[in-house]
Amino acid sequence: MAPPSQISISTSAVTRLVKEEASYHKELVSQESRLEKLLKSEDGDENKEYQVKQEKTAIEETRAVFPPLRQRIADAVQKLEDQVEAGGATDEEAAKAKEAIKAAKDATAEEKK
Repeated sequence: MAPPSQISISTSAVTRLVKEEASYHKELVSQESRLEKLLKSEDGDENKEYQVKQEKTAIEETRAVFPPLRQRIADAVQKLEDQVEAGGATDEEAAKAKEAIKAAKDATAEEKK
């Protein structure tokens, strides 16, 4: 079996990064939900203040992941676009690459809204 081509590897990288960003968004929503639930609870738990602080820290850390991740996505998309322009890919590889580029651009466009 022949090794995967560079365009195939780059396409997989873009796809993986887009999935990774989506995963972080789901995690952020989950963390914010837990924090909101914790803040609304009427429990007189002595650990509540500590738990709130921990959740806020986790949310900040998750939010800090997005700027470098978006930069990595942009770099990977640029590299893939350059490879598609250079040619040498099969029609199937080029189609998959274009789908991955579109998915990445759609995902980053949603975040800017």
